[in-house]
Amino acid sequence: MTIMQQENKRKFWQMPWGYPESIVITAGIALVGFVLQITIKEFNFYLLTSPVNLIVGALIVGFCLLTLPFRKSKFIRWFTSVPFSVCLIMALLLLTLIMGLTPQTGTVTADRNFFTMLGFHNITGSCQFILIYFTTLLSLGSLIVRRLAKFNIKDYGFYLNHLGLWLVLFAGGLGHADMGRYIMHVREGEVEWRVYDDEGTVKELPIAIQLNDFDMEEYPPKLTIIDRTTGEPQPLSAPDYYQIDTKAPTGKLDGWELEMNEYIHQAVRNSDSTYREMPMPGSTPAAHITMTNPSTGETLTGWVCGGNRAQLYKSLELSEKYTVVMTVAEPKRFTSDIEVYTPDGTTKSAILEVNHPLRIKGWTIYQYGYDNAAGRLSSYSSMELVYDPWIVPVYIGFVMIAIGAIAMIVRGRSPNRKTLLTYNQREE
Repeated sequence: MTIMQQENKRKFWQMPWGYPESIVITAGIALVGFVLQITIKEFNFYLLTSPVNLIVGALIVGFCLLTLPFRKSKFIRWFTSVPFSVCLIMALLLLTLIMGLTPQTGTVTADRNFFTMLGFHNITGSCQFILIYFTTLLSLGSLIVRRLAKFNIKDYGFYLNHLGLWLVLFAGGLGHADMGRYIMHVREGEVEWRVYDDEGTVKELPIAIQLNDFDMEEYPPKLTIIDRTTGEPQPLSAPDYYQIDTKAPTGKLDGWELEMNEYIHQAVRNSDSTYREMPMPGSTPAAHITMTNPSTGETLTGWVCGGNRAQLYKSLELSEKYTVVMTVAEPKRFTSDIEVYTPDGTTKSAILEVNHPLRIKGWTIYQYGYDNAAGRLSSYSSMELVYDPWIVPVYIGFVMIAIGAIAMIVRGRSPNRKTLLTYNQREE
């Protein structure tokens, strides 16, 4: 008699349990989570800050080890079986799908509608996710212990794959409470180690940053014609902009023909109406242009400058109503020359920029922002500091998963349903 025929003759809730019972139990766990979510609201992950998460982690490992003497029991074989594992994974995938389709505000919103009551605004903090997550940890951990009890070197791909997945879930979940994320504003020439939380309270960090210099590269700005009264770009229906480009020195703005005679990316005032090149923090883009009206033949020539806190702006007047102005240059690249100090005496220097963070002693420092109004003249640099002491085990877990997957592919031993089901029978 085949396995499928045996399952068809087995009554509901009759051991050994299969997919029907696993589906019902998984749905029941989720339902309990939804009820808890509605009654006590979301789970506060920060209750698991160290050393609480270490204690919880030890209890999870202890539970998995305690299942070892009962590994041949029908309940433990079901608890670590393929049907229950598939149902748990599907539940996690379904919650992840909801998370991707629902805005994650991270906090309970004032609008207590049906979806917010169910915790859809913060899936990873919802009670149903927590219950499914911990059940998955216990089931996967018990399976690993059970398989290690009859260790076989030929199954090293399975061990690496499952141990890696368990390590990622374990460290990623329990380590979340120990992760800190802060925004620090550091002025040039100063050392800073203080940040402010959401309530405006000062918090001192065990890490200090000195900002030696802040620098910014900018794209060439644009030129446009505006109404001198309203400041609206012209024409109103579809404003014209000329992107300054030395390789294409001509263009059109609202019926006027434009010719760029000279462009200085870092310019300072040479007189009331002229500019010269001077690379310095207070410099600003300036362009010498000629505007021609094809219908009247009128020609106007002059300098146009966007200005900044150190340089006054300058426009080219076309009439009593319209004038040519330069837009603010957009940032191309901004960097911070910093030195980082830790309590143990470690010092590290780096040029910090977007997508090029600095890592030191469990801290990751990102270039975050600057004084947008000042631009290149910003007197400070904003940096995001992320502290995640559990990130190394997560990385190790991903490496183990990758190696285990490669090993299983190379050996050509992708486990099928039959081998996984018959494994339990061999243990009897």
